[in-house]
Formats: sequence, structure tokens, C-alpha cells
Amino acid sequence: MFESSRPVCDYEGSRYSTEFWTQEREYEDRAERIALKKLLPPRGGTLIEIGAGAGRLADLYLGYDRIILMDYARSTLVEARARVLARFPDAMRAERFLFVAADLYALPFVDGLFDTVTMVRVMHHIADVPAALAGIAAILKPNATFVLEFANKRNLKAILRYLARQQSWSPFAPEPVEFAKLNYDFHPAWMAARLREAGFSVKNTLVVSYFRWALLKRLIPAQALAEADGALQGLGALGQLTPSIFHQLQAPVIHGVASPGDFFRCPTCKSDEGAESPGAVTCGQCGRTWPVREGIYEFK
Repeated sequence: MFESSRPVCDYEGSRYSTEFWTQEREYEDRAERIALKKLLPPRGGTLIEIGAGAGRLADLYLGYDRIILMDYARSTLVEARARVLARFPDAMRAERFLFVAADLYALPFVDGLFDTVTMVRVMHHIADVPAALAGIAAILKPNATFVLEFANKRNLKAILRYLARQQSWSPFAPEPVEFAKLNYDFHPAWMAARLREAGFSVKNTLVVSYFRWALLKRLIPAQALAEADGALQGLGALGQLTPSIFHQLQAPVIHGVASPGDFFRCPTCKSDEGAESPGAVTCGQCGRTWPVREGIYEFK
């Protein structure tokens, strides 16, 4: 089994999809969908969602010819596959969806493969942001689209808590804060610097989840809150004080477009010489074999 050299937040065996995404978070789900629809190119060739979990957002990707749902936790991908099969059986029969268990720090894909990458509620768990961004930049085609969401350290609630001396860390300090193990919030300026270093350019920014307050969510229907949120999301250039920030990014020109037929890369030796057979992908250079079980490619 491939072992990551960096700490990874593993949701294997968790009940995240049923215990976190309850009716109490319907507003957040709706607001994030509004933002993603605004930033995501509606059609394209090949798209990957990194940290797809149980496939909550899979229905937003149906304009793409091939859709890869990737997560570190195999158990969440089992849920995702069952959900997609139930809701989009025609897409499954046409093999438009692919389910891949892999480590973000060792992506099992050739360079220049994807037209679009999305990553929502994942940066929140990443300890080595530069390494993650470098890997994502490599698998994108030149000038392709990366839709990124990250948790904003300098949000209004954190500012009020800090001023009331109910929180020790400053939301104005640029460095990330790890408020729980492998749970990070990021200052917008710090994240902007890391994106520039990785070669990404920001094309659009949306500020999301204005109304992530328990009292408001109890008093006002989720749909109404989300619609109000959607109307305000475009104010990102004026101030970034919400707990969630979405960027539409343009990928740097690092590599050319992947050659036709090339897809998987061995995460151990980085060779593109992979041969797929029923039930496995085998690296032609180092000989490692990566199983395919129940329709899920396992590269970790």
C-alpha cells in the first residue's frame, strides 16, 4: 500500500455524509451549489472533483464527458458510486463516471489531463498547501479551470470572537491556524500568495455562507437564506469576511496536453506506463499493481 509522507485527514468509515450533511446544513449546501454553478464551466471534456466524498455535488458535473470523483477514503466512494448509480444510471452505463481512491499528495494521473478541477471543503484539511497546489497544477491542461473553496480565517464571526477575547488566535495574522487536528483556516492574503507561487491566476472570487449563524438558520428557511447568499456572493472584491471563499482559477502553462489514451500515472515511481486489465492497473516500470474493487480504483 502507498504510504503518504504527509499527514492526511482520513474519513474512512465515517458517517460524514449522513451526520454532517443533515437538514441543519441545507443552507450551506444550497449556497455552495449556487457558487459552484457560477464558477464552473458548464461543459467540458474531463473533470475531477478532489475530495468528492459521497458525491454530494456530482449532479453539477453532468455537462462533462468524463467525471472522476476522487477521495482518500474508499468508504465514501462506495457511497458516491451507489448514489450516482441510483440517480444517473445512463451515465454509469456509459462509463462517464470514474471513482478513484488516492492521496492528493500523490495524484495517480498524467500531466495535462484535466479540463477542470473542483475542490470544495478539502483545503480545510491540507497541511502542505504548496505541495497540494503544485500537484493540481500539474494535472491540469494549460489555462484550464480550477474551482477552489477554502475556509476563511478572517471571517466576521472569528473577528467578533477575537475582539471579545473568546478566542486566542488572531484572525488578522497571515499564517494558517490549525484550530483542531488537521483542520485549518486560511487568511485570504496568505492563500492568494500560495496560489501565485503555484502559477494560478484568479479569474473570479465569490464570498459564500454569509448567514452561517445558528439563529438565522433556525428562523429563516434554507432556500431563502441561500438565495440571499447568492445575491451577495459577487461582493468578494469588496471584502472577504465570510467563512467560505470560492476562487475560479486559471491554471499555469506547465505541461502540454496529455497524449490521447494516457490517463493513470503510478503514484510510487511516477511512470506513465500503466496497463489496465480487469480488476487492476499495473505499472509497466516498477511493477506495482493497483486493484480495482467494486468499481473503485485504489491507488493508496
